[in-house]
Amino acid sequence: MVTEPVIARCHCGAVSVTVAEGVPLAVINMCHCQACQRRTGSPFGSIVWVPEAAATMAGETRSYARPTDEGRRFTSNFCVACGSNIWFAAEKNPGLIGIAAGCFAGTTLGAPRLSVWEEHRLPWVVVPEGAARYPKGRG
Repeated sequence: MVTEPVIARCHCGAVSVTVAEGVPLAVINMCHCQACQRRTGSPFGSIVWVPEAAATMAGETRSYARPTDEGRRFTSNFCVACGSNIWFAAEKNPGLIGIAAGCFAGTTLGAPRLSVWEEHRLPWVVVPEGAARYPKGRG
């Protein structure tokens, strides 16, 4: 749990998400799906989910919505200046927003608690001990 507001920022600093004091900041998942691999340009995406009411977004973003394998929508919001993915909305998680874990640079975050879409996990990616593991999404 954070004892003061914590700010996530895009690469150039034009977009930020401030998470209110008292909100737990835990890296909920590492997602190995091909959509997250493409979205991040890395072997997996890592997202911190917080209540939408506890987050304040600032700066100009554009969004891209894609369908999920479950038939729902996942929307990525990215900075118009530098292109960094910074926050997300998933129909599967109403009332929550996801924030890219890397945008909390300099903030101590916990290890991921879930590893999803492991059927697409690159064999050299190590999943933290104790994380729940799912071949596909968590259902």
